[in-house]
Amino acid sequence: MQPSDIWKVHAGSSQSEGSDLDMERNGCNHNCGPSPLQPIASAGQHSESSAAYFSWPTSTLMHGSAEGRANYFGNLQKGVLPVHLGCLPKGQQATTLLDLMIIRAFHSKNLRRFSLGTAIGFRIRKGTLTDTPAILVFVARKVHKKWLSSAQCLPPALEGPGGVWCEVDVVEFSYYGAPAPTPKEQLYDELVDGLRGSDPIVGSGSQVASLETYGTLGAIVKSRTGNKQVGFLTNRHVAVDLDYPNQKMFHPLPPNLGPGVYLGAVERATSFITDDVWYGIYAGTNPETFVRADGAFIPFADDFDISSVSTSVKGVGVIGDVKAIDLQSPIGSLIGRQVVKVGRSSGLTTGTVVAYALEYNDEKGICFFTDFLVVGENQQTFDLEGDSGSLIVLTGQDGEKPQPIGIIWGGTANRGRLKLKSGQGPENWTSGVDLGRLLDLLELDLITTSEGLQAALEEQRITLAAAAAVAANSTATESSPVAGPQENDKIDKIYEPLGINILPRDVSATSMDQSNENVEELILIGMSPMRNGQEGNGELTNVDLELENSPDDISIALNLGEREPKRLRSDPMLDIDLQK
Repeated sequence: MQPSDIWKVHAGSSQSEGSDLDMERNGCNHNCGPSPLQPIASAGQHSESSAAYFSWPTSTLMHGSAEGRANYFGNLQKGVLPVHLGCLPKGQQATTLLDLMIIRAFHSKNLRRFSLGTAIGFRIRKGTLTDTPAILVFVARKVHKKWLSSAQCLPPALEGPGGVWCEVDVVEFSYYGAPAPTPKEQLYDELVDGLRGSDPIVGSGSQVASLETYGTLGAIVKSRTGNKQVGFLTNRHVAVDLDYPNQKMFHPLPPNLGPGVYLGAVERATSFITDDVWYGIYAGTNPETFVRADGAFIPFADDFDISSVSTSVKGVGVIGDVKAIDLQSPIGSLIGRQVVKVGRSSGLTTGTVVAYALEYNDEKGICFFTDFLVVGENQQTFDLEGDSGSLIVLTGQDGEKPQPIGIIWGGTANRGRLKLKSGQGPENWTSGVDLGRLLDLLELDLITTSEGLQAALEEQRITLAAAAAVAANSTATESSPVAGPQENDKIDKIYEPLGINILPRDVSATSMDQSNENVEELILIGMSPMRNGQEGNGELTNVDLELENSPDDISIALNLGEREPKRLRSDPMLDIDLQK
């Protein structure tokens, strides 16, 4: 799904009959041009049904949570006051991201009637973010209310449970129409050249490529499960190309296109997740609600030179731990914050987080969310084609290390731009995935220091050694020899039942054995292995088992009779005949 498909159907452009989610499932419209290697700026449309490491989230309509969602919003809705037209409510103004998400969810049906999508953040006035909490409503054309009917006018504010309210901000989205070839903008400087392969180090921002596409390495990570493998994170749509089942990744280029080394193969990936799993709440009233979670984990191959891996971000330096996005945190802890990114196409760029939890619906009523909306500074684009997978990093404050908050999965590219300021042209925007939630979903941890990398590699080595030892012990146990015939007797280990005759023994026949009268010999014979072409003296010999129990020389003879005819190995009934 292209990032600006958010507004595609609402703007009246031509779109295939299937929804965005259906196109992802069915593999429609793979965006591969004539070039043998295609840059990735936003999510290509691939089928996930045949990917062993990928599973679609179960439809909420199938497991009954649709009713739970309705009850959840129905109970909260009881405390919601009517919409106030022409004036602001008297209750408490929203202060957290969660406040804004709940208010929007209650009014989402009305907001979707005349909008292309919504997001939460601060009100924008003349292209500048204020500190006024607001729900951003995107429209195709923003005009004075004099030219609108009363039914087309949005209220200045919306109210949620308990009287918590926020303002409504209308933002114009300039749509460009049907997709067209994107200009191949190229940036050449020392940083970008290094990311594309002229640097001996690979790390965040470096170019990574499959056999068909290329993108950007996001971060060095380690698995929390299994063999605790060390690898890297990028977008699912960068790493997964179902035309090539092994999903191999290279740097800087695959062998069919140029010089490069094999980095590893995709081990796990995801693309969509239900909103309640992602946010911990129902983020929308629509029973089919999904969040774009576009990520893939690629463990480094065993023969890859791990000493060439760097955990720092070139052009930024050492980064801190992941900045977790807490919905209960103040709006200003995220909205309005300056961010940077380093990508293989545009290098180092700076931008601002202008909105969170962008919501949009497709023509079939399926609701989608994407976490971050970033606008480049000074009307400069924040990302170009090939930057997908790049880390979005909050700049440090008060001497703190920069903290990553997400990875880029798409941008406006050639589809459309946001018009944030009157008298100026529309601006590019970029969409991103919440890094903290993505790492939790894929069960990964971020590695940010060289010491952390060495510790992770040692943990991986110990885990692999332990797994190998367990496997060796298991194999040894399964293959341990059982006491039986000598090695040269094990010609054919097909075992057959033996006929058994129990006969009374003539006491007079034991006189020849009196020299052994004080010896008790016990011979235990269970199953006897057959030998190819060997019959001994033509018949099995008799074996006497003598038990000297009294002066009266009472004894029992156990006579093993003739061998029974061979049975087929497939015969399920292998029994022992007792002959009387």
